[in-house]
Amino acid sequence: MKAKAIPADALPLVQSGSGYSMLDGVRIVDLTTSIAGPSATMLLADMGAEVLEVERPNGGDDARAWGPPFLDGEALWFAAVNRNKKSVALDYANPEGLELLHQLVKTADVVVVNMSPRVSRKLKIDVATLRALREDLIYVSITGFGLEGERADWTCYDLIAEGYSGIMDVTGEAGREAQKVGAPAADMLSGQDAAFGALAALFDRQRTGKGHVVDVALVDSMTRFLSCRIMPYLGSGDVPRRSGGRDSVIAIYQAFETADDPITLGLGNDNLWQRFWTAVGQPERAAVEGRSSNIERRENRDAIVTEIAAILREKPRAHWLPLFASARVPAGPINRVDQVVADETLHRRGLFYRMTAYDGRIVPQVGTGIVIDGVPNVPRSAPPRLGEHTDDVLRELNGSSPQ
Repeated sequence: MKAKAIPADALPLVQSGSGYSMLDGVRIVDLTTSIAGPSATMLLADMGAEVLEVERPNGGDDARAWGPPFLDGEALWFAAVNRNKKSVALDYANPEGLELLHQLVKTADVVVVNMSPRVSRKLKIDVATLRALREDLIYVSITGFGLEGERADWTCYDLIAEGYSGIMDVTGEAGREAQKVGAPAADMLSGQDAAFGALAALFDRQRTGKGHVVDVALVDSMTRFLSCRIMPYLGSGDVPRRSGGRDSVIAIYQAFETADDPITLGLGNDNLWQRFWTAVGQPERAAVEGRSSNIERRENRDAIVTEIAAILREKPRAHWLPLFASARVPAGPINRVDQVVADETLHRRGLFYRMTAYDGRIVPQVGTGIVIDGVPNVPRSAPPRLGEHTDDVLRELNGSSPQ
């Protein structure tokens, strides 16, 4: 029977290559699971670091079980954040496995951990233990609330961090319930922070020879994401509320309905305000009294939005978007995921592709999203099967067999 067609079948098949090599020679021992830590180490792996993903022999990374959907028996959430890594199955809860792990740490430049301080101490992968093995080690910790304080040992997920940070309270329609962001935002942001912190620490170690402890908290990363809403509160006392995105500091900065599909429109300065009205054939309305500045337009936002909405509803999205692009007015569609994946510009930037794993599996991927010297990154290897590289890594270490 022919296999069911899936959207990934339409993606270009990219051959594995050397990829970016700026971090070639850097070894990272990844003791994390789920999304935040693995996303951090995948970014570092994408830049050329060797990442040894140490997993439990029984089950491995939690995300390996997150589904359906699965593709060829592999969880797609796991596959999203684990390419370019080597999987080492090692039970370091027992003395033999712990000794092997500690030997690996001695060979590492960076260790990334996403367990609470209490659990890390219990498993002997805490800061003090691992830095005693290698003085210049860079220890990256990703937790919900940080390594110190009364919340340090509290468990946390992306959902919990979004609630703590305030982002959920300002997300959603006015008068409706708070909403989570439609992606694991706290996980992905803290993963980026962890990768950034690791790079900064590596750079400093190259100059000073000293290791560092990088302490990243999901709640911190998610809260900083909200800084452009927090700062106005600090300076005014006005608490931002849910508005469906219609309360921007920019007077006209929201979604509008057209005759068919909605669009987004952002008129962030006086020139854009004038270009918009010229584009819609009513240039005189740009000079209406009381609307010459963003401050004035904010004071009259409701009336202006009503006027613009009436104009945009007259014609379909396919009319407005080319018109605004030609006039250099910021506007765009509100894409579904399937439309995002079909975006030709994103394809040209290497953001979506398929690759072949060592066992013949075809694995879809979302690329690095960073273009360097005009060339998109290419993968070195597909997300690994559990324990795929255990024998090779331990043989290189000291001729040991897996535990």
